[in-house]
Amino acid sequence: MGDQDLPGVLVSGLEGPHGICEDHIEDLQKHFNLITMQEFLENNKQFGPKIQAVYIWGGKPPVTQELLQSLPSLKIIASAGAGLDHLDLNLIASFGVKVANTPQAVSSPTADMAMALLLAAARRLVEGHRLATAPDTENFSTNWMGQEVTGATLGIIGLGSIGYKIAQRARAFEMKILYHNRKRRKSEEEEAIGATYCEHLDDLLQRSDFVLLAVSLTPQTQRLIGTRELSLMKPTAVLVNIGRGLLVDQDALVQALQTGALSGAALDVTDPEPLPRDHPLLTLKNITLTPHIGSATHQARRQMMENLVKSILASLHGLPIPNEVQLK
Repeated sequence: MGDQDLPGVLVSGLEGPHGICEDHIEDLQKHFNLITMQEFLENNKQFGPKIQAVYIWGGKPPVTQELLQSLPSLKIIASAGAGLDHLDLNLIASFGVKVANTPQAVSSPTADMAMALLLAAARRLVEGHRLATAPDTENFSTNWMGQEVTGATLGIIGLGSIGYKIAQRARAFEMKILYHNRKRRKSEEEEAIGATYCEHLDDLLQRSDFVLLAVSLTPQTQRLIGTRELSLMKPTAVLVNIGRGLLVDQDALVQALQTGALSGAALDVTDPEPLPRDHPLLTLKNITLTPHIGSATHQARRQMMENLVKSILASLHGLPIPNEVQLK
């Protein structure tokens, strides 16, 4: 707990794997009295009325009805990142509380990560690293092959701010770009990246050499890619997911990768995170897994923190809130 005269802001913690970024604490404490969840739970009657904002980092702390009822002075929930699937927006709105996130801060680094995963899977980078560093390796086979990225067809599911930046990067690789989106982009936006709209998801799946998920998780998109969708993809195709783990039926994905129905997959997100250590995905050679690090750069994380600070301060002063999420 810091300066008692500053606005109270609830955070998950100040250290440990589920705490806020330690490099940001000093900057945050210039503006706010940071109150940890442990402090709040130990004395919610004392701290509850002082908390005017909840600062969510890495999806924590969880915002429940019980928590909202315990914070009578709460004005805003400021959540790092673009995804909002960890928040019940209707519940929050019923308490008259605002929500802000940081979509611009994460779009470029996440797009970079998407291309890194695509390239790694296409050229079997992780397998190659293991072969090159294995103690029993005596020679490199001339039959070691990957897939060409240049000129290949990339199908992007979800052409929001992140998906659009992925398409911009893919164009530099001379990729043919298809996309499926809830709403079609303007013709000039399509032309700028050379993208072709697929009204039907099946069409994109059948035509793509790489299928990339950059869509938000909603009840409608949960398990968007399952057994049927995977069967429509080319057996030489690669699935890349930088959205949310629940967009994919993981059991169906395991089967497709094991049977050769799908060439490979690259996932920055799974369900749960991390996967249980005995999960079959961890045993496959034709998969690349990373620990949900799409926005994990020093620059992006600092911009996220600064954006959250601006949103909280605007809310507390009755000003327009940058990156406010419009609650329905």
